[in-house]
Amino acid sequence: MTSPLRRTCLNRLLARAKSATLPYNSGRATAKVPASRTLAEFMMPKALSSVRLLSLFCSSLLSAGFVTPALRAQESPREDEIVASLAGGRVIVHVARDTIVFAAIDQPIEAKAVPPRVVNLDVGHVGVLLGASEWQLPADPRPVRLDRNIQHIATADQKYQRSGEAEPDLETIGVSFLEKLRPLVAQLHHKIEMAPDEPLLQIVVLGYAPESYGPEVWVVEYRMEQEQISTRGEYWQTRVLRPRFTQLYPPEKRVPRTPVESRYPPEMKGPTLLELIQGNDPRIARLRAGEPRFARVLEAIDKGQAQKAVGIDSADFLRAALPLIAPNARFVLGTIEEQRGFAWIVPPDESVEKAKEDKDRPPEAPSLRRKPDPSP
Repeated sequence: MTSPLRRTCLNRLLARAKSATLPYNSGRATAKVPASRTLAEFMMPKALSSVRLLSLFCSSLLSAGFVTPALRAQESPREDEIVASLAGGRVIVHVARDTIVFAAIDQPIEAKAVPPRVVNLDVGHVGVLLGASEWQLPADPRPVRLDRNIQHIATADQKYQRSGEAEPDLETIGVSFLEKLRPLVAQLHHKIEMAPDEPLLQIVVLGYAPESYGPEVWVVEYRMEQEQISTRGEYWQTRVLRPRFTQLYPPEKRVPRTPVESRYPPEMKGPTLLELIQGNDPRIARLRAGEPRFARVLEAIDKGQAQKAVGIDSADFLRAALPLIAPNARFVLGTIEEQRGFAWIVPPDESVEKAKEDKDRPPEAPSLRRKPDPSP
């Protein structure tokens, strides 16, 4: 804390610097300082630059306690802030007869962007991360990756009670990523130009629900909100909101069962795989005509009975179609089976880390999922 005596001396120094004429004792007689020169300019050598003068003046204010920590944060350069790398692309999921086939196509939306990354969430689910999945801290050369060190939060915790939007096991997954995002997003202090409904992070969760409730595909979206807490320096407070869950599969009763697709950013243009199939695109037509197995897969999709297609045939079809519908794009391809779990067909360049199981969740925990209607 600055002593009263020190503060009084500093106040006197500032008052004199603002005066039009200032007395100065030369040792012989009382002289006058011209009004066009400040006290600091008169007392310091002329070779001292204005930048150095400003630095010394600010240092004195800092030492006296006139500049608060919040102001220091406002005046820090933006390049010292945390930076998020956005993963753009498409996720295609085909729920077949005995397996779930999925693909993630890398379609970068910025230079040196990270690809969509797959994380093994638990025994029955994997997730594909799109959007802000990697963060770079100013003082750490290693980025913070959201697909690493996944920790589950016990659903029994009172503060993580079910909100009614998703099942408890899905909310556990959603909250685990929310807790990883919160300290990162809180370090964003400048205005982020994003549409109000545009997600910061998007996770496609696919797999098999517990208690033999069948295959499911969800999109989990994380949005953020900002509040300007200081007009000086454009200092903003940022926080991430609770995740929003949207079910892509299974559809409602009597709705055709077809491959589903999710994109980031959501406004990404171009036809979906289903639209290419339904439109008899020449690339898809060649695959249909050249391989009877592919023709049977496409016939099941055309009838709205994609769940009746043979899993291995569906995987081979998607493996052949991806280079045609997304030429020169990197992609990964994998499958999930209810008994065997997750397996790669076209793996990424790096390994996928498995999430740690939530041992606090009791096996008898209730589920409100409805069994999917087997009829299309």
